[in-house]
Amino acid sequence: MSHQTRESLARDLRALGVEPADTLFIHSSFKSLGNVDGGAGTVVDALRDAVGEEGLILMPSFNLLDGRELRAKSWNIETTPSSVGWITEYFRLMPETVRSDHYSHSVAALGRGATEFISEHLRREGYDSVWDMDPWGKMFGTYSPMFKAYQLDAKLLMLGVEYDSSTYLHLVETIYRNERPDLLWGSVPWRIDRPLAGEFWDRSGNLERGNVGDAPCRLFQIKEYVDTMLAEVKREPSFYWTTRPDI
Repeated sequence: MSHQTRESLARDLRALGVEPADTLFIHSSFKSLGNVDGGAGTVVDALRDAVGEEGLILMPSFNLLDGRELRAKSWNIETTPSSVGWITEYFRLMPETVRSDHYSHSVAALGRGATEFISEHLRREGYDSVWDMDPWGKMFGTYSPMFKAYQLDAKLLMLGVEYDSSTYLHLVETIYRNERPDLLWGSVPWRIDRPLAGEFWDRSGNLERGNVGDAPCRLFQIKEYVDTMLAEVKREPSFYWTTRPDI
């Protein structure tokens, strides 16, 4: 296991394709990076170095307790911890970080225009999804952070994680379900098989692959990913359906 520093991680991020002024949405595994001097703070510092002062860093700060009702009861925008990894929880707790108000799938942001970017998650325009619940806004509504990142063609960094962490496949599901209201939304809803979809994207997509520290990573444009996977699911929907539990 190698020894990582802020400088070495930033160098690896730039080599992978992270650029100044990027808007970057990150799914992450801290332990995959190896030994990191300074812990999660060093990782965030390296990400900030890579995107620069004009960049925007986005991370999930999801509250993934078992069931929507339990998530709603436990939600407090200030104190509910992120349940999707140590880097995301460290990031959420940073004084400069802001967090969107959604009981289940909130997003944390730091950098250029961060407050404006996440501040409209309570709005209810746009796509309906199975995670929508009053009084919160739509998970993938027009003004939600993840949909804004899709519209802006931000980049997605998969930092030491596989496609089972790829929440943007939920956006593919959401768009398709809104176009196909005849699909089941009830006790046995269909979902995209994420690893299977990931195999297709790895074969067919436009993505960069490489290591950041010891972590195998993927970097690609969110809009191309979502649009390509939506077209593929429409082409052969039954191939990607699963009824297994998901988040």
